[in-house]
Amino acid sequence: MASLNVLALVCLGYVAFLFFIAFLADRMASRGVSAAWMRSPLTYTLSLSIYCTAWTFYGAVGYAARSGLEFVTIYLGPTLVMVGWWWGLRKLVRVGRSQRVTSIADLLSARYGKSNTLAIGVTVLAVIGVTPYISLQLQSITLSFSIFAEADPLRSLNETTTVLWVAVGLAVFAILFGTRNLNANERHHGVVTAIALEAVVKLVALLAVGIFVVWGIAGGVSETFARIDASRIGQWQVDGGRWATITFLSAAAFVCLPRMFQVMVVENEDERHLRVAAWAFPLYLMLMSLFVVPIAAIGLELLPEGSNPDLFVLTLPLAQGQQGLAMLSFLGGFSSATSMAIVAAMALSTMVSNHIVTPIWLRTQGPGASVSGDVRNVVLFTRRITIAVIMLLGYFYYKLSGGGAALAAIGLISFAGVAQILPALVGGLFWRGATRIGALAGISTGFAIWLYTMLLPTLGGGVLPDSVLANGLFGLSWLRPHALFGIEALDPTVHAVIWSMSLNAVVFCAVSLASFPSPIERLQGAQFVNVFDHSSGPRGWTGSFAQSEDLMVMSQRILGATEAQAFFQRELARQGGRGSLPEPTPEFLERLERELSASIGAAAAHAMIGQIVGGSSVSVEDLLAVADETAQMLEYSSRLEMQSAELSRTARKLQETNEKLTQISEQKDAFLSQVSHELRTPMTSIRAFSEILRDDDTLDQEGKSRYASIIHDEALRLTRLLNDLLDLSVLESGQVSLNMTEGTLQEVLDHAVSTAVAGFDRPIRVFRDTADEAVEIRSDLDRLAQVFINLIANAQKYCDAENPELSISVSRQDEVLIIDFVDNGSGISPEFQQMIFEKFSRVSPERAGGAGLGLAICREIIQRLDGDISYLSGRLGGAFRVTLPLVSENAALG
Repeated sequence: MASLNVLALVCLGYVAFLFFIAFLADRMASRGVSAAWMRSPLTYTLSLSIYCTAWTFYGAVGYAARSGLEFVTIYLGPTLVMVGWWWGLRKLVRVGRSQRVTSIADLLSARYGKSNTLAIGVTVLAVIGVTPYISLQLQSITLSFSIFAEADPLRSLNETTTVLWVAVGLAVFAILFGTRNLNANERHHGVVTAIALEAVVKLVALLAVGIFVVWGIAGGVSETFARIDASRIGQWQVDGGRWATITFLSAAAFVCLPRMFQVMVVENEDERHLRVAAWAFPLYLMLMSLFVVPIAAIGLELLPEGSNPDLFVLTLPLAQGQQGLAMLSFLGGFSSATSMAIVAAMALSTMVSNHIVTPIWLRTQGPGASVSGDVRNVVLFTRRITIAVIMLLGYFYYKLSGGGAALAAIGLISFAGVAQILPALVGGLFWRGATRIGALAGISTGFAIWLYTMLLPTLGGGVLPDSVLANGLFGLSWLRPHALFGIEALDPTVHAVIWSMSLNAVVFCAVSLASFPSPIERLQGAQFVNVFDHSSGPRGWTGSFAQSEDLMVMSQRILGATEAQAFFQRELARQGGRGSLPEPTPEFLERLERELSASIGAAAAHAMIGQIVGGSSVSVEDLLAVADETAQMLEYSSRLEMQSAELSRTARKLQETNEKLTQISEQKDAFLSQVSHELRTPMTSIRAFSEILRDDDTLDQEGKSRYASIIHDEALRLTRLLNDLLDLSVLESGQVSLNMTEGTLQEVLDHAVSTAVAGFDRPIRVFRDTADEAVEIRSDLDRLAQVFINLIANAQKYCDAENPELSISVSRQDEVLIIDFVDNGSGISPEFQQMIFEKFSRVSPERAGGAGLGLAICREIIQRLDGDISYLSGRLGGAFRVTLPLVSENAALG
């Protein structure tokens, strides 16, 4: 039996060998000596085996022993994704390469308006979601050590201490492998090469154990099938809900896990590698799963009751005395765990440094910090510290959870956590209407439900009290973590995934539809959704006011002096070698942004160059796409505004109609009151004087004659009132028949003046210019004369000057004839000017001799003659203006 010391030496030697391979590959790449295998699609395919962690190496066998063929779902999801690469992965890789993203958080940040807030949220979710997965790797390595420790009488193994030392060791390995090179988009050739080598090691190890079990223990294929049929694994039991859920989770995790995004998108050398990976990786997964069921069935048959099925890959060779095979199996499991831990920690540390630490540090330093390489040093230090913290988080999760859970159960928790990124990711790639607020709301909702229904219930130590688990949050039974909203019949994993993912997607879509994307969101949306139309470059810069010296200083802070100077010299040579520094052309700025984004992320690089340059541009296709989208939105908004305006107009018309009806009702009441008053006065006089004549026999002839005259005058007054009312009624109803004839204005005014001043002892003095009045008009001359007579008579009655005078002036304006009547009196007070054309309106009742209908009749007549009558304010005396068309074609005729 190999001792723990030998095991530790083997691990250190294996890691040293991997480090040497990685160092050699990086050295060759930096010198431009790129071997064919380094850029081979086979290497890319093998690097995707980072998906096969200790869960699939150890845990798949345990999963099969516990749940039968359900373990196939963890391979089926990635297989479906790879088979459909043309519709999904191809676009994801193209976007990642064109946008020069460094992580999945960077990609979502770039898609949703360079939002660092969203990137921070995704980073926090990824760190928390991957923590159980890190714990799984620590647990698997510790369990494998414990198997060898059981057979070593000279050694005792404390699992908690071992887990801590394993975490420290993995942290050191991850720092050595992942933080030697800052520029993420220069590709980690060494890491990818080491992962490819580990992929071969774990595949060979698992196949070796499987071959040994089938032909060395079972005695052949037919005997193996017989033993499988005899075991409980041979019972075909399929839970459709769990199969569909875990297949979906494994597919989502294959795309969304930070380590998978790192090797699949960031480390991709050539998009065409996907063509090979589309069939080669499913083949790899098939080989990895080929002997899972035989190992599980034989282990259940041969090993003692209560043996941990997660370790059958190790314990079966050991039980058969195959020390070398057991050591190879251990190395396979160790490779699976270390490769996952290294790449996951590397990806997460990049996200934390780019989206949390670096923006905060740059904001606190301000523009004065310009030491060469200062940002570079901060980023590298941050990434190293982050790797250590991530490993410690995995250790603490192991302690809180007790470390007794099956490896598959822990893996599913992580899968469900990182799957919360999927709606925002898919929406960002295929839906231009997706917004930053929608993505934040959806991810936050899904993360909170996953945390409450899946992660916290697995932790011990009272993190989630038993009362909450049994009775629900706040004592509400429908808020129990495993029976949310009162649904109890579902499997806990299915329950958590359905609620978290469905509400995540619903909130994401609803908030995106309710919110409006910013201009940069719409531009980036066009870049992502239509990436195949314009993927030559994600964006450009125009109108640069930058100085090359400023850009050089900034680049040195991020890339370091040597790399920055080398980049600027290459760009200077590209521009023709004039001067000491390249000109800040749009092409140069675009290449500089790509260079910087590989180190600090797309959002930070764009923001830093933007502060210096001050302007950016996009392709014409993007602008046209956004313009088209904006036009559609504006058209829709215009329709809404038109409908709203139409409703407002209708409401105003209804209000005006209501007010008019109210006013008409009031006018009717006032009209009836005035008519009653005007009729009652002469009728009362007539009645009174007629009774006197009838009953008083003592009246002499003179008295009778005087009373008869009064009765006659009141009867005439009553007749005039009735005539005026009848006349006004006919005019208002539009039933009047106009007698349109031709004549001169002078003739009409002569008749009006002579009629209006007749019978007065002191007639008003009228001033006219007959030359201006020699105008041919076509109108109802009698009705027009009636208007003029009323205006002149009113001046005669109401002009309060000592020597009353009236000036009648005639003028022309365009096709309109203007006649002004202005006296030298005090005029009409402003408060009465607006009502003088209303019925029964009398400004000076004490001086009035009529019923107040004259001006109302004048207004109706002039309006029927297509003219207008108004009072002129601001004149010294009373002033009225009558306007008439020079040629009147009155619609009232007929």
